[in-house]
Amino acid sequence: MTTRTIRTWLAPATALVAMTALAGCTGVQSALVGAGEQGATIRQVWNLMLAVCGTMYVVVLIALGIALVRRRRELAREGTTRDRSLSIALGAWSLLVVGLLTVLVAASYTADRRIRSGHADLAVRVTAKQWWWQVDYLDQDSSRRFTTANELHLPRDRTVQVELVSGDVIHSFWVPALTGKHDLVPGRTNALMITPRAGGYYRGQCAEFCGLQHAKMAMDVQVDDLGAYQAWADHQRTPATPPTTPSAQRGLAVFERGACAMCHRIAGTTAGGVTGPDLTHLASRRSIAAGTLPMNRGNLAAWIVDPQHPKPGANMPAVPLSPQDVSDLVDYLTELK
Repeated sequence: MTTRTIRTWLAPATALVAMTALAGCTGVQSALVGAGEQGATIRQVWNLMLAVCGTMYVVVLIALGIALVRRRRELAREGTTRDRSLSIALGAWSLLVVGLLTVLVAASYTADRRIRSGHADLAVRVTAKQWWWQVDYLDQDSSRRFTTANELHLPRDRTVQVELVSGDVIHSFWVPALTGKHDLVPGRTNALMITPRAGGYYRGQCAEFCGLQHAKMAMDVQVDDLGAYQAWADHQRTPATPPTTPSAQRGLAVFERGACAMCHRIAGTTAGGVTGPDLTHLASRRSIAAGTLPMNRGNLAAWIVDPQHPKPGANMPAVPLSPQDVSDLVDYLTELK
């Protein structure tokens, strides 16, 4: 067994450990947190289903116990006698089951309508790719639009319509604490609503197997009050700050003249690639490589030198750079806040 094979098998566990290390999340990755209006609606349906199914399970166990200890009635010599009380009980039980199933179906249908309804105060387009997320913040004024990657910022108590698009295969967008999951299908635009009710950090995840690094396709979600969100959005619309140190200036030159600029964009520079994530404000993000590694200088350098080590199969190639070039490039990227 090769080391590469072992790493591939351990990829899901490694991703979980890495995301745990990021910490700071307001709640665990659970649909029972209910930090969004849609998530709370889903939790209500879950509570109803748990109450109904749990009660029915207990009743079935009681009935089974009675049946096991109950004596079998004697049979008449000329044939089997009917147990009228048993027939009535079975009929009542059937009606009860049908009635409860009807209640659950109606509750599920009503919740689905509530989740998908509402007026959107903000529109965001999320494009899933192998294996990262592109997030475009939309606006009728094209000059106010901007793009980030692998993170979603939302204003509290505002409804956001999230358009879901796939750039390659079928993915699934899921932030369980805030809303339900929805597939992203190539050639089709889906949408869901999110109305956060509690501020903090939450973890999103691709919930549909989409290839080798499916387990390392996470999404950081931050919910702030409206003022903080608007301040963040205004900052994201600004171009990258020019490098302030000689090493960072050399790092910008390394970025622009090398392969980096062919895939990545940094507003305010000559780099205009669209294949990879937008790096204009890279250093302000909590993680790199779609939640694979926490954002820090060491991880950033390791990712540049050998992206296949933490994320085998990633489309980012290992770019041959000298140690000095790597150091200068990291100096520049860490200034992109």
